[in-house]
Amino acid sequence: MSLRSIVRELREMRDGIGSMSRRRGERKIWHRKTRSHIAPDQAPATSSESIQQQGRWSNLPPELLLDIIRRVEESETSWPARAVVVCCASVCKSWRVITREIVKTPEQCGRLTFPISLKQPGPRESPIQCFIKRDRATSTYCLYYGLVPSEDESDKLLLAAKKIRRATSTDFVISLVADDFSRASSTYVGKLRSNFLGTKFTIYDSQPPCEAMVQLNSRSSRRFHSKQVSPRVPACNYSVGTISYELNVLRTRGPRRMHCVMNSIPVSSIEEGGNAPTPTSFPHSFDELLSPLPGPKGKDSITDFSSTSLSEPRGSIPGLGEPLVLKNKAPRWHEQLQCWCLNFRGRVTVASVKNFQLVASVGPSHNVSAAEQEKVILQFGKIGKDIFTMDYRYPLSAFQAFAVCLSSFDTKPACE
Repeated sequence: MSLRSIVRELREMRDGIGSMSRRRGERKIWHRKTRSHIAPDQAPATSSESIQQQGRWSNLPPELLLDIIRRVEESETSWPARAVVVCCASVCKSWRVITREIVKTPEQCGRLTFPISLKQPGPRESPIQCFIKRDRATSTYCLYYGLVPSEDESDKLLLAAKKIRRATSTDFVISLVADDFSRASSTYVGKLRSNFLGTKFTIYDSQPPCEAMVQLNSRSSRRFHSKQVSPRVPACNYSVGTISYELNVLRTRGPRRMHCVMNSIPVSSIEEGGNAPTPTSFPHSFDELLSPLPGPKGKDSITDFSSTSLSEPRGSIPGLGEPLVLKNKAPRWHEQLQCWCLNFRGRVTVASVKNFQLVASVGPSHNVSAAEQEKVILQFGKIGKDIFTMDYRYPLSAFQAFAVCLSSFDTKPACE
């Protein structure tokens, strides 16, 4: 059997499983109706058919299965074709285990595959290039994988954020999808919160960085009913970084000055031989969320998340060492253009106060080479109306880079 036919059959099986789940949902709806309604005569799809179909694939020899998935992973390197790799992980448990062994992290292969890739550091050499589309009407911001928007709008959505204004702050709720920004959802990954002036921002992650001891932050002690929040879904917020903008008291012209403290990334990660924390799964694995098996029946449980008051994070997270600090790369004044300029290597084409490049801010006591200090870790800039590019690399993840870029969209009257 050729590789193309295997991929085609995987897609057909995925569509078949999806259609069977839709039919089961339709039967439940008909069952809930009153007896005066007559259900249409349909041949019910027995669960034994799906079990037999999955069993045929799960019983493949491990050596053959390893070769098949490796060939699929090597041939499908870009989206949307790379969705086939995700399909391989959705066949059954044995396929999922082998697929996870074959697929490398973005730091190792420079590609994004699974949702957890968005929480893992980017590649060390060439950056991962993305772009952000802003929708002013809905106050949403969508992060896509790719150089620029495509004409057929088939871009791969990575993350989405919704801006929510409050009395004393502004929140950017970050999700894996663009139509669900609830903290009770399994797609919630974190948020960004600003102070009243829009000069200081705090990045909150839905999961602790590499199981370190962190401070759990929320406004008050809350009790969530299991019908609202699944026990599998992390309804917590861990402070993993802060972003500060310098006040422009004299109202002088020039770019904004940023100062980012990444509490979840130690400065040793950019030293020679250093490594950044790399999560391998979400706090509660997506395997349980995708499993067709129902949860335990009976009395619903109530989960109590108690916490301390919301405060600014100070210092580093215990167990991770001194945090990494990022700063603006100093621009140069262009006499002919009469503006501040940075070399974005063609990725930014429109002048804007939001444009920036971030580099590591380290002292002489750290074992960081001069070349590493000049390396741009994150750059963000405008290329059109409501369209911006975002390029990031190690040790930042897509989630962290997206949160830093979102801070540039908030109003900052005291910084301009």
